[in-house]
Amino acid sequence: MLREQHIKQLERLVGAENVVTDNASLLAYSYDSTAQFQAMPDAVIAPKNTNEIAEIVKWCNKHKIPIVPRGSGTNLCAGTTPLSGGIVLLFKHLNQIMEIDEENLTMTVQPGVYTKKIHEVAEEIGLFYPPDPGSMHISQIGGNISENSGGLRGLKYGVTKDYVLGLEIVLPTGEIIRTGGKLAKDVAGYDLTKLYTGAEGTLGIITEAILKLIPKPETKQTMLALYDDLEKAAESVSAIIANRIIPATMEFLDRHTLEVVEDYARIGLPTDAEAVLLIEQDGAPEIVQRDMESITTLCKKNNAFQVTLAASEEEASQLTAARRTALSALSRLKPTTILEDATVPRSEIAKMVRAIGKIAEKYDITICTFGHAGDGNLHPTCLTDVRNQEEMIRVEKALGEIFETAIALGGTITGEHGVGAMKLPYLHLKTGEAGIQAMRNIKKSLDPNNIMNPGKMFSMTKESVVENK
Repeated sequence: MLREQHIKQLERLVGAENVVTDNASLLAYSYDSTAQFQAMPDAVIAPKNTNEIAEIVKWCNKHKIPIVPRGSGTNLCAGTTPLSGGIVLLFKHLNQIMEIDEENLTMTVQPGVYTKKIHEVAEEIGLFYPPDPGSMHISQIGGNISENSGGLRGLKYGVTKDYVLGLEIVLPTGEIIRTGGKLAKDVAGYDLTKLYTGAEGTLGIITEAILKLIPKPETKQTMLALYDDLEKAAESVSAIIANRIIPATMEFLDRHTLEVVEDYARIGLPTDAEAVLLIEQDGAPEIVQRDMESITTLCKKNNAFQVTLAASEEEASQLTAARRTALSALSRLKPTTILEDATVPRSEIAKMVRAIGKIAEKYDITICTFGHAGDGNLHPTCLTDVRNQEEMIRVEKALGEIFETAIALGGTITGEHGVGAMKLPYLHLKTGEAGIQAMRNIKKSLDPNNIMNPGKMFSMTKESVVENK
């Protein structure tokens, strides 16, 4: 608990105008986009530069005050909820694109830059930043890096870690280090850039990032394939990859999700199909045309009853935008929406989809499934009401079985959303206790006072108990 003299000390570090403690502000930063998790911070601070962040961290380390770095709070794992109180640290003043280096194909940014801005600035000069999380219009790049965000283009282009070349980091002791750089090769010591990408703010604070850009694809085409059988849609995904075709995007929506998205977007999506594949390919025109012809043949061979190419760029954009609204559309149906991201090998998608349906039936709950089928990253989404305690017990049991099923099929409990506090009780399913202990050892060596986003990813003790839930 911060006392009045503590607040005064923090105000001297960053200016009184950048420290807020009123109840309305604290409440606004007591939760993120994750259902069920909420806790009040003691203060919200917006430092102006890296040096101020370093001074804040030194002060917090001395007084053992928790710090939760926070971007837009769009994560879905309770990764930015201040479960131990302390300080929520914002990046609203660190929101600049520092440099665009066209010779080295890099962009250097501060953590508060919105992901959409990075896309737009890169494309203005004919370059391309591929990671495109569903929240890209409002998420910040610092949060994307901390969660190692994915997106619709993950199949062909990979995820955030594949485009982070270097970082500036404030360690939990307040020291400032730089990792990586504008290099195609660098094996000087441990790869700290990769360690901090996906660390969920538990090992330090990212204050600058060097991002890799690539040439913008010449053209793209978008396709819808409709199925009467969702397992046939899943089998089409495996068939396309098995034929050595890697689309830029290959998204899956079941009938329930499709109906809700169409009701929300109103763009004429077919709602009489049990499943839809939204497929996009980009690149040189002749390659795109060849691939789309092959994909059409494979989808029809796997019993797609209709395959349609978008007639214009506008129609293609509408289809992709509609897919991005899936979570927003589903969240209109019930008070609580719990979106998960169990991930399996592509060859196991059909089995996973079938299992999710059986689990929903077993526990008598509503689960709509969509996601990045091309990389096996499915989003089973539970529509429920957190006030219905009996139903929430069934939801928790269902989610546990979904994670166990994903692991049994060679998958993982999370492909892109992160662990945070929400999946802390399930991490051992993937890593085992020895793996968790190795992570604890890394955390303890870098953050001995456990001030950096405590209570996230794993417990510092062997008890996997999530408080404040």
